[in-house]
Amino acid sequence: MGRLPTYALICAAATIAVNAQTPPKKATPKSSAPRAADGKLDLTGVYQANSTIRGSWEEANRGFGVGGTGTDPNAPVAPSSADRQVRDSAPYQPWAAKKVLESFNNRAIDDPDARCLPAGIPRLYSLGLFPLQIVQTPKQVIILYEFTNVFRVIPVNVKHPDDLEPSYMGDSVGHWEGDTLVVDVTGFNDKTWLLGAGTLHSEALHIVERYTRVDKDRINYEAVMEDPNVLTKPWSYRSTLMLREGTRIREYTCQEDNRDILQYEQYLKDGVKFNRQ
Repeated sequence: MGRLPTYALICAAATIAVNAQTPPKKATPKSSAPRAADGKLDLTGVYQANSTIRGSWEEANRGFGVGGTGTDPNAPVAPSSADRQVRDSAPYQPWAAKKVLESFNNRAIDDPDARCLPAGIPRLYSLGLFPLQIVQTPKQVIILYEFTNVFRVIPVNVKHPDDLEPSYMGDSVGHWEGDTLVVDVTGFNDKTWLLGAGTLHSEALHIVERYTRVDKDRINYEAVMEDPNVLTKPWSYRSTLMLREGTRIREYTCQEDNRDILQYEQYLKDGVKFNRQ
């Protein structure tokens, strides 16, 4: 076997040195998120919003707090409302910020939910007491919300219709950007709150949602809200949807025996003011 030329030896030595100093690249782990027959990430499942705890509904809600099963006093408090949401500061115009603060100080006695009206979006993704179900097909995504028994049908790769009427849930159309379902929502009425107490909006509200299933158990959710009539700039809200296998959507009837509306109407009539300490 002949000897290598000096130049070849130098190059070989340099290659060996570089390989010795450079650790081998780790293989990119494959996502455990399931995929549909068309190759898109499959969002299908029953989920709990505003939670990061894995497991069944019972396992994730064992605590004694609001929404908990009460089986484990050491378990985390189950998510219940917008108290634990992750969002940017609300960029309200001065006049609108004043109305939001007034509602907050009055302990949200004018909450549309107290009248059994649909919560709307993205507020439904800040409520952890009630599951939601996603059914995905190649041409549309359907979302069923147990809270107030509302639903959305989101066609994929189509345009909004021209004859939109203002509604609580708006009109949704979707498209895929890689592994993220992007949903454009418009055509709202002005009768819902965006998130917490008094977070009003107008019929000019426009929302872009993003759903990304990062693994089998979790969907990352983001909503960017724009409303030139009440906001000074876009407002972002982020939440998580955790898979709850073995859970089903049940009937929710808010109107039956709803005493809140009578009390709240009396408060509003009497001009009752609450002082938050």
